[in-house]
Amino acid sequence: MVAGDNILSRAAASQAWWRRPQPHERRSPSSSAQLSDNAPRHRVSGHWTERLLSVADGILASVKPNDPKDDLRRYLDAALNAVEWKLEGLSEYDVRRPLTPTGTNLLGLAKHLAGVLLGYFGDTFERPYDLALPWFAEGVEPEPNVDFWATAEESREEILELYRQARSHAAATIDELPLDAHGRVPWWGENGDVTLQRILVHMIAEAQRHAGHADIIRELIDGRAGRQAGSSNLPPEMGDDDWAAHRQRVEDAAVQAQALAEGGDS
Repeated sequence: MVAGDNILSRAAASQAWWRRPQPHERRSPSSSAQLSDNAPRHRVSGHWTERLLSVADGILASVKPNDPKDDLRRYLDAALNAVEWKLEGLSEYDVRRPLTPTGTNLLGLAKHLAGVLLGYFGDTFERPYDLALPWFAEGVEPEPNVDFWATAEESREEILELYRQARSHAAATIDELPLDAHGRVPWWGENGDVTLQRILVHMIAEAQRHAGHADIIRELIDGRAGRQAGSSNLPPEMGDDDWAAHRQRVEDAAVQAQALAEGGDS
């Protein structure tokens, strides 16, 4: 069965279960003669034959082949866009200040992702780049987490420009190489032999994880929340009072759960 036949069969089946002809709509066995001479005949209830074909034609018209590379690129770009968006409108202090015990901060996330993009889409596939990462100077042992925070001398503009250029370099690699292109990640040791597809999947996971960090950090700074610019993915009817009430419900449930747990232990 070809794809079109399969879609037609699915359309017919779906119509058959949710919309049976009503008694007043049923026709006599000879009613099929009332269909136009050019209408194709299928072994489906005669009253619905033409409608089923119309539904199937609409489904076929909307089917478009997926490009796996475009799908992967879209998810990666969505995460990288979100991270940069979370820095908008904040002071120098707020983009840098740590809001977790391990020092997580917004500008540090962008700085880290810039280096990661260059490593995975540059070094891995032997695609050189003319961009400096001074915190990883050759011959100098970097301090732990050096790429997860910005010094006072490192400007926001400087780090975000590096971030954008790293993204452009990554995009060129994705454009120019096939998904099965081979590369090597030296810091992965014996598991370092990879394809572009595997690196894209890995980087989507990496970038989405850090976008989630950025979501929480930004909300802690000024309450601004949302998935991405122009699409918050939050209930539009929820105002500040609604969120405060929701948070209190969650807090109350946590307190009650603890009380129940302690009661059960006694």
